[in-house]
Amino acid sequence: MSSKNTSYGMSAVSQTLCECFDSAESAWFWFLAAQKAKAEGARVTAGLATVPRPCEPVDILKVVDRLYRHRRLLMDHIQVLRHYGLRMCPPDRRRPKEVRAYRLWHEAMDRMEVVLVEKGIVAARPPRDSNWIDNMRIYEAAE
Repeated sequence: MSSKNTSYGMSAVSQTLCECFDSAESAWFWFLAAQKAKAEGARVTAGLATVPRPCEPVDILKVVDRLYRHRRLLMDHIQVLRHYGLRMCPPDRRRPKEVRAYRLWHEAMDRMEVVLVEKGIVAARPPRDSNWIDNMRIYEAAE
C-alpha cells in the first residue's frame, strides 16, 4: 500500500493557481453574476475563467442551502441576499428603508463567511479584534 496522502479535493497545484475571494460578499456577487450569465445562455465550463476560483458557483449555493436547512439563515436572510445581490450592491444603513436589510445582510455574510473560509473559498482574514500596534516593529538606524 502506498504511503502517499490521497486527497479527494483539489490538488496543491490547482489550489495555488486559484484566487480565493476576499469576502463572502464578493463570493455571493460572483455567484449571482454566474447564475445570471447562465440564465442568459452562457455555457459554464470549468477552468476557462479569466480569474480561476477555488469553487464552482453551485458550491456557494450549497453553502447557503446548508445554512438554511440548519436554521442558521432564515428566509428573510435569503430574500435580502437575493434582492441586493441582483442589484450587485449591499444595503446601505444610512437609508432608513434599508436598515433592517443591512442587519440581515451582515448576519448572513458573517454566517456564510465562516463556512466559506473553512472550505477554502474565501481567504481567512486576520482577527478583527487584533491590535495592530502590538505587532508593529519600529526600526531605527544604527548609530
